[in-house]
Parts: sequence; C-alpha cells; structure tokens
Amino acid sequence: MTTRSGERRFDEAYYRRFYGAPSTRVCGPEQVAHLGAALVEMIAWYRGRLRSVLEVGAGVGLLRDWFAVAHPAVRYVSTDSSPYAAEKYRHEQRDIAVWRGRHQFDLVVCQAVLPYLPDRAVGAAINNLAAMTRGFLYLEAITRRDYDTSCDRAKTDPEMLLRPAEFYRRRLARHFQTLGGGLYYLKRGPLVFWELETL
Repeated sequence: MTTRSGERRFDEAYYRRFYGAPSTRVCGPEQVAHLGAALVEMIAWYRGRLRSVLEVGAGVGLLRDWFAVAHPAVRYVSTDSSPYAAEKYRHEQRDIAVWRGRHQFDLVVCQAVLPYLPDRAVGAAINNLAAMTRGFLYLEAITRRDYDTSCDRAKTDPEMLLRPAEFYRRRLARHFQTLGGGLYYLKRGPLVFWELETL
C-alpha cells in the first residue's frame, strides 16, 4: 500500500480491510456511535457549545453519518487526504499538514492521521488543527507503546510511524490542555476547568 516514492496510498484495499471487513476493521458503526455520544455529552458537561464539527481523516464517514442522524443541526465538514476516500465517501480532499481553512469549529476530530505523517509534518498539522479549533479537539494517534502492548495486530496498520507519546504531547501542549480520554481544549478558549480535570 505504499507508492515507490514512499507516500502512503489510502486506496480501496486499505478501506476495505480497516473499515469494511468485520474481522479486520478498526471499528464499526456501533463503536463510532458511542464515541459520538460521548463527545457530545462531555462537551455539554463542560458547558461548551457544539454547533460545528471538522473531521480530519474522516475515512468512510461513520462519525459524520452518526451526527447527521443524531444531531442534524450541527454543521459538519469531513475531510480526508485520500483521493479515493474523498470521492467515494463525499469528503473534501485536504492534507492537514499543509491545509489551514479560514473557519473555526467548536469540535475538531482527528483520528489515525498523525501516525502517517513524517515527523516534521506533525507539528505543522497540529498547528493547523489548533488554528481551526474554537474549543475542543478529539485526537487519536497510536503510539509505539500502544502497538507493542495494546493493539490488535489484525486490525492495526503496520505501516504507521510509531512514536513515543511524548512526541505528540510536546506539540499538543503548545496549544491545548489535556482533558483525558483523547479530548483536548484550546488554551486560549474561554472555558475554565477544575485542576484535576486537566493533566
């Protein structure tokens, strides 16, 4: 699944394996529904607003589709760097390492994107995510320890770049405070958190 130049190719075979076949897919609609509900409720608990969502690396669009049914009033923009995914699943084709949109969103979701980027591109991607975040970021990035100790190898792409968690934490800390469970909040945002709610 890698081109001769070393660029990752997210083609039909990739999405069929990691998002289609039940035995090898990362997650299905039921798990994604739990994630969507958890994000909505946690943001409500923190008294945040949720009128707009940007999803970076939207894949087959499961989270977008859940929002369309459960929260149709939320403006949802889904993007993916893959030409295949963008066309088939109706996303805007965007590369977060170089793209920074003009609009900000109450929630930005970025799953399984950063581990595919070269080291130098990760910082640029996080800077772009922060620039488009008005409040909350939900981020998932598999680390080296995750792969060694926790991942189901049948459902985990071995071509990801495996880095220590501190690599991401240092870069995220420039813009975000950590709330736990993959949820972050922009440091310049107006909400205030109890001391033990943040790390």
